Amino acid sequence: MLSIVEGFLFFVAVSESVLGVLGNGFIGLVNCIDCVKNKKISTLSLILIGLASSRFCLIWILITDAFVRVFSPDIYLSGDLIQYIAYLWIIMNQSSVWFATSLSIFYFLKIANFSHCIFLWLKSHITKILLLLMGCLPISWLFTFPGITMPFINNIMKNRSIIWFITTQESEYFITQLLFSIGTLLVFILCLITCFLLLTSLWRHNRRMQLNATGFRDPSTEAHVKAMKILMSFIILFILYFVGTAIEISVGAVPENKLLFIFGMTTTALYPCGHSFILIHGNSKLKQASLRVLKLLKC
Repeated sequence: MLSIVEGFLFFVAVSESVLGVLGNGFIGLVNCIDCVKNKKISTLSLILIGLASSRFCLIWILITDAFVRVFSPDIYLSGDLIQYIAYLWIIMNQSSVWFATSLSIFYFLKIANFSHCIFLWLKSHITKILLLLMGCLPISWLFTFPGITMPFINNIMKNRSIIWFITTQESEYFITQLLFSIGTLLVFILCLITCFLLLTSLWRHNRRMQLNATGFRDPSTEAHVKAMKILMSFIILFILYFVGTAIEISVGAVPENKLLFIFGMTTTALYPCGHSFILIHGNSKLKQASLRVLKLLKC
């Protein structure tokens, strides 16, 4: 049984997951319909479809993992379920972070204004750079393949030595999670760097616009302020996601500590849920589509 605090946090986490599934499903569906209508797929649409799809799957993995850990910890630790869920999470987490980084680089090269020759070269080759970055994602999956085969090896070794299986299961869990998280952490750092550079460019531009203001409200200034708020929200949610993930991994082998695990899950679920609605609010095509859906629901 869950305590009142645990039950409340678990309810919040499930609610976040439901909203995240709806939000990311909506983003993916709108962009897929738009690509079918136009009979072509843009770089931004490709990134958004990949990001929404990976987050959609990631949320289902997180909520399945949570229900099994909280309500059936014996089943979770008795077999290879912990490893199967862990490696599925690694693949979807890598995909989500890679597509989020691609999206931040896309907006950075499209919106930011720097005079450095390297930035100008990157800006002129934006499509090739993004395709190259997304092409590196399958390569990162290849590094996870040896780990995915570990449950089958464990089954063989478990039959030979039960003591070996018990003593190595938890240590292998932490080692594999740590090794696979290092690559994702590097991409996460790259994403934060591009976000901070874009934020710096927007802040400088907004400051220049305010110095040259004539007393009237400039739509361009308001747009840049809105973009800065959206970017800051994304950075905060992205950091909270990795903090929550670190908490979940650290208590992964301690099923008795349910409160800390549920708190980590609630913190983790904020990012795929919250950022999907930030994207809908900040993208004119998605915002108009969401308003049409809301009108249909009211009718």
